[in-house]
Amino acid sequence: MSWLVLVSSGVMEAVWATALGRSDGLTRPVPSVVFGLALVLSMTGLAFAMRTLPVGTSYAVWVGVGATLTVLYAVTAGGEAASPLKILFLAGIVGCVIGLKATG
Repeated sequence: MSWLVLVSSGVMEAVWATALGRSDGLTRPVPSVVFGLALVLSMTGLAFAMRTLPVGTSYAVWVGVGATLTVLYAVTAGGEAASPLKILFLAGIVGCVIGLKATG
């Protein structure tokens, strides 16, 4: 259960990071509200997962999931260029997250 909550929290990290970028310095109401809600959900889930999972592993997985999804969204939405190396490095992050799950 903790792993599912942790990965979901990583997804919410990608949501709040994207919403923060779209909020224009928290001046646009809808992205600002999405940012706030996703931030609270993300942090709450991370805190829940850390009750049973190691702090370092939890944080690394949370950041890895969030960072990877944020970049993938930016690439698919056209806000960021894709390259073979970028995709390779994102796959490396995913591989590391899977490795942390497999060892813990």
